[in-house]
Formats: sequence, structure tokens, C-alpha cells
Amino acid sequence: MAGPAAQAAPRVGTHRGYTRLVFDLPAGASAAKPRTALSGTRFQVTLGQSLKTESGSLSAPGVRAYAVKGAAVTVTLAPGHAKATATVLPRSGAQPARLVVDVPTSAGAAKVPARPATQSTPAARPAATVRPASTRAVTRPRVVIDAGHGGIDPGMTSRWVTEKDVTLAVARRVRDVLRARGVDVVMVRDSDRHLSADKATDLDARSRLATTGEVSAYISIHVNAGGPSAQGIETYYFGQPLGGQSRSLAVAENGGGSVGQELTRQAAGKAQNVLGDIVAQAKLSFSRQLAQQVQHSLIQSTGAMNRGVHTDAFYVIRNPNTAAILTEIGFGSSPKEGPLLATGAYRDRVGSAIAQAILSFLHMD
Repeated sequence: MAGPAAQAAPRVGTHRGYTRLVFDLPAGASAAKPRTALSGTRFQVTLGQSLKTESGSLSAPGVRAYAVKGAAVTVTLAPGHAKATATVLPRSGAQPARLVVDVPTSAGAAKVPARPATQSTPAARPAATVRPASTRAVTRPRVVIDAGHGGIDPGMTSRWVTEKDVTLAVARRVRDVLRARGVDVVMVRDSDRHLSADKATDLDARSRLATTGEVSAYISIHVNAGGPSAQGIETYYFGQPLGGQSRSLAVAENGGGSVGQELTRQAAGKAQNVLGDIVAQAKLSFSRQLAQQVQHSLIQSTGAMNRGVHTDAFYVIRNPNTAAILTEIGFGSSPKEGPLLATGAYRDRVGSAIAQAILSFLHMD
């Protein structure tokens, strides 16, 4: 008997050489290999569980639409594409079981002619399937790491730390762990520098790195500031802006003052514009998953107060073309967390926790 229906809308990730669609499955879902069939540009996956009936258009490379009805998930490939693979990943911690559909987007994949599948001919033919992307030597996921602030912009400062120094040290640790696992890492900055003396230009240059080539994830690292009692870790993804006092954080990270207010206004307008876009919503869902994994890993590793996962109009993560998050790794102004953030051992712990969450997000854990 099929379990309760799960949310069907996929999270969409654009990677080097392939596009990945991830569907969350109901609790207790089996990790058994799904049945697949390919007919023309329609790739159908049959599961042992029912999902919520849903459909929508997609504009990511290699895919055009998806449809879910009962236990059948159908992905419409872009014209000229005739390869796809489906894998069910079991539940892992707080992460539910997932159906992962990978669609190759290389020139070679687009040239393979499609053949209609019949009931007597399994769709899992060598000509119509590929190995999962994580096992393909030619595929290296690319991750952009943004060490917040830098150069003439120190970020928050306290008697214990300066934000630009902490974020760079943590970013380097993330880079080292990811590169050791074969991830292609792009550092927004690898030294004490700014991208532009103009804050708007600086933030825009940082955010555009999320759309240079095929990026799997973009992580911006920051240090929080507040009163002496304020402490804890919180992670944000781009979405509906928060109201009230929380808005001051977005304004501060967007440059502060009138510049920060204007950039926050622009980013908030972008957030409202993407609300009706199903493709943007799918990618924001992907960002939410990454934010949740990073937040969970950081809290588990550090034991810090869990301030949760939120949405807000941070300019640097305003573009939903890829999974993009901003994490505030602690309060440099806190008598407890400030001294911790000043130590190399704690910075390494934070960086390793972020890296492990990214590896899990990329299904490389």
C-alpha cells in the first residue's frame, strides 16, 4: 500500500555536464531501483509510492517540464536530448528519501537519437542511460565560496575579531576540504581584498559568480553582530524579505546606510518578482535544502545556539540561478563566541562543518 503523498515539485540544480532534478519522497519510501522508460523526449520513472499530483514547466538545460501523477514521475527532455538516469537515495538523518533524475547536457548527450520504448523492451538500455553523475570522472561539481567583506570593507569589528579575517579563514578551510574530495572550488576572494571600492559593484560582482559557467552551489560566509547577549548561528536563503528588526541585518550585509537600504530594496523587489516563477521557486527550494543542511551541520559541530534558517533580501544571493545561501557563523560581538571565532581551531571546525554539508548536498558524502 502506498504511503502518504509527498511534495512533488522538484529542486532543480544545474551542474557541469548535467541537470539534476530532486523529488522528495514520502516517509518510509523504499530505496529500491525505480523502473524507467524513455519514449521520445518523455522520461518516465515509476516508483512504489504515490506523490502529490503536480506538473509545471522547466527551463533548465536539457529539461522542459515535469509531471507527477500517482507513482509516475515524467520529465520532458529538451529537443535533441535522449538520455537520463534515475536513482532513489534512502533517507539520511533529517533528509528524506529522494528520487534523483540526472539529465546529461553535454554536446554528445544531445546528439543521441531517442527511440520509443515498448513494454517488452526495458528502457534501461545502454543507449538511453548513463551512470549517475557522481561516478562520472568527467563531472566535477563547481562551488563558489564567498568570504564576506574584505579589503577596505572590514565588516563587523569587535575587541576579539574582524569579520573579513574570520570569513576568509573559514572559506579557506571549506575550500581545502572540498578540493580534497574532487570539487571544483571558486573563491570570490583568497586574500584581504575587495572586488570594487563601490559596494553595489562589489556585491554585484560577487553574485554574478553564481552564474559564471555551471555552478552547483554558492555559499556566502559572514559574522554577525549584536548586543552582548546575542549569540548563535543562522543561515539564510533568498526569498520573501523578513520584516521588523531582522531587516537591519540584510541592510548591514548589503553595505549599510543609504547604500544598504537601496540594495535591500532592489533585492526585495527581485524576491517579489520570482514568487510566481515555477523555475525560480524550484531553485529557491534547492537553496532552502542547502541552507537547512549547512545550518544543521554547523549546530551539530559547534553546539552553538540554533537561530534557524530564514529568508531575506541579501543582495549577494538574490539571483536564484543556482542554490545560494548566506550563513552567519556566530556573533563576533559576543563575549562567548567572539573569542571562539578568534581561534584557528574553531574556524577550522566551522569550515569543515560547512564543507561536509555541501558534500551531502552534492550527494558526495
